[in-house]
Amino acid sequence: MASEIASLPIYPSAPTETPATQLIYDDWYPALRSEVLAGKKLATATLLGIPMVLGRRSDGRIFAMRDSCPHRGIPLSCGWFDGRQVTCKYHGWAFEPVTGQCEEIPSLTPSDPLDPHKIYAGAFPCEERDGHAWVFVPGPGRGRVTLSDELPVIPETPKFGAKYRSAHLTADLPCNVDHGIIGLMDPAHGPFVHQAWWWRGRHSIHEKQKHFEPIPEGFRMATHAPSGNSAPYKLLGVYGEPITTTIDFVLPNRRYETIRCGQKWFSSLTTVTPTAANRCRIDVVAAWNVFYYVPLVTSIAKFFGNRFVRQDQETMIQQAQGLKHNPSLMLIDDADRPAKWYFALKQARLEGRSASTHPMPGPVTLKWRS
Repeated sequence: MASEIASLPIYPSAPTETPATQLIYDDWYPALRSEVLAGKKLATATLLGIPMVLGRRSDGRIFAMRDSCPHRGIPLSCGWFDGRQVTCKYHGWAFEPVTGQCEEIPSLTPSDPLDPHKIYAGAFPCEERDGHAWVFVPGPGRGRVTLSDELPVIPETPKFGAKYRSAHLTADLPCNVDHGIIGLMDPAHGPFVHQAWWWRGRHSIHEKQKHFEPIPEGFRMATHAPSGNSAPYKLLGVYGEPITTTIDFVLPNRRYETIRCGQKWFSSLTTVTPTAANRCRIDVVAAWNVFYYVPLVTSIAKFFGNRFVRQDQETMIQQAQGLKHNPSLMLIDDADRPAKWYFALKQARLEGRSASTHPMPGPVTLKWRS
């Protein structure tokens, strides 16, 4: 398909002083690893600029609250949690953490007409998937939202059997979520950023042709044979079966990849979560049944996966230095076409027309060199 150069600038740049991008609310985001939520310990996280406090009740259910007492604003994480209630350190207000309902205000007397139960601290729907605490973040002004409301499906790494291994990786990125996401879907940076003996290098750059198709809230790189210049894919050749991979991107921030080799499979869910206007975090959760009985396979996978993600992180840190100066930026040729689709899909969702608008008229074939 012919290359095209769009007008400048194509997408928001990232000065550090002002918000650089619009955020997508009314969806699920991973806050932190749920394994840290144990006993009566509280943990904090920030999603879309919102400070949150998370914990696990005595019955095992996890919760997420806005880390601010509605009385005088002190962080609730400074207070106490007994497994049932979160108590504010300042005046002892006690809250049921899943609903946020106030259950006690110690300063009230029997003659005071105020009913504490009519007061709510901010609370968010919160569920565990793949070892993450996923939090539903409603849009500003929406009011209280609970798990009983009609909410989107909570994301999860695809799995194709009961026996599998899994691992996770995470890295903070000093850029807005748009830069993080288009870096995630960029197919041309691999030979330059991920230089290693076990990955493709500049000497192996060649033309590639991939087929894409629209899916709800995103797009798919249709099932295809993976690149022959990547060592991890070559390892699957020991099974003697054809190898295929499928990659989906789904708003607001999710990349799903599934690799199949007969009955063997590897899948991953990668998310880029905005923590603030100009910062985001990448999380990867992978599951697989390949080499299931090989000792230390999880440790080996995490070693190489960590190195891979750190290379992306280092590049984004370097890019942030240039973005401080608010340069004009461009998207070009077929390698950047998925980024254009992302921005169009995002804008449609922000304007409330995503159900009827898709930037792809149908299946598309893209060509690039990497």
